[in-house]
Amino acid sequence: MEFIADFHLHSKYSRATSRNMDLENLDKWARIKGIKVLTVGDFTHPEWFKTLKEKLEPAESGLYKLKYSGSPTRFILTTEISCIYSKKGKVRKIHIVVFAPSLEVVDKINAHLGWIGNLKADGRPMLGLDAKELAKTVLGVSEECLVIPAHCMTPWFGIFGSKSGFDSIEECFEDYSKYIFALETGLSANPAMIWRIPDGRKTILISNSDAHSPAHIGREANVFDTEISYSAITEAIKSKNPQKFLYTIEFFPQEGKYHYDGHRDCGISLSPAESKKYNNICPNCGRPLTIGVLNRIDSLADKEEGFQPENVIPYKSLVPLAEIIADTLGITVGTKQVDEEYKNLIKKFDNEFNVLIEAPKSELEKATLPEIAEGITRVREGKVKVEPGYDGVYGKIRIFSKEEIKTPFRQGTLF
Repeated sequence: MEFIADFHLHSKYSRATSRNMDLENLDKWARIKGIKVLTVGDFTHPEWFKTLKEKLEPAESGLYKLKYSGSPTRFILTTEISCIYSKKGKVRKIHIVVFAPSLEVVDKINAHLGWIGNLKADGRPMLGLDAKELAKTVLGVSEECLVIPAHCMTPWFGIFGSKSGFDSIEECFEDYSKYIFALETGLSANPAMIWRIPDGRKTILISNSDAHSPAHIGREANVFDTEISYSAITEAIKSKNPQKFLYTIEFFPQEGKYHYDGHRDCGISLSPAESKKYNNICPNCGRPLTIGVLNRIDSLADKEEGFQPENVIPYKSLVPLAEIIADTLGITVGTKQVDEEYKNLIKKFDNEFNVLIEAPKSELEKATLPEIAEGITRVREGKVKVEPGYDGVYGKIRIFSKEEIKTPFRQGTLF
């Protein structure tokens, strides 16, 4: 069965996260987006774990569903853990996504980690624990668990990050490297970028939303064709089988907030070549630039840009539907017009991914303005212009030029 899965998000118990990140809203938005398998996130937090035990019941093997609900959404147990520690004379800050096959296994993992740090402080706990030791602890509880470095290229918390990361999986995990089957791309990188580095070809690449609000789930995701179960999903990841793991859904990486180098306080955004001219120093204030993903890829790469290995999992770059509608109309996401047209398209095509991926242009033109149908088509074909993000500032997608956006749209005559 073909289905879409998102394995990384945060509950309402994480910092800077919407209070609506509860199971009911996650279930609702999974159906709106077209996601079949969605993570619960944050399973280490005591209050959230208590909620999971109260409100979920077993479904297919290793997956869960809401009690007393006919919803098709299936929940998988994953969480993100922040490991902050010193290794080889440098402070390391590495975020790790952990998969678990059951609530019973989660209970044991939480018991071990509770001795190491405070699990109540945040949905994503910060532990003074070597990433290797985290892998050792988790896999010691169950060999069915997966340990996957999160948003692997981001400067501050990626395994290969310019600020606190490593140059290889082996340098980070040592003898536990053989158990690291996958890397998460993150919003600021896509598979084509990561294929240029050796570890990006040895492992499989997964993509997830890292959502902090319900509307953002699925902004990156994974598409499988397997039976729906924990073991089938994790085996498809481990085996790198393109017949079972069909493709990933990606941001245009320039839209991610760490794609270019830069200095947010000074509004400075630079390409790697430009940063080199300034010796990686902000030309405005003289402090070090935050070195972004593109620059970091260049420093680790042993292949030229455009290289593609054989038998890799392909990907599709998309833009969230609300952003496409907003860009077409020349207004901002969150306005009434965007919300109404979003709901109109979801009603007609059942879910967002059907609109973005499956619906023929001819059908879209019958359902909405032809300009919105054209915007969706342009995104499918990669015909977008992006102002790259940098130092924590998201990039900006442009599908239409200002000249193409007609005056009636800006005046709000959609209906």
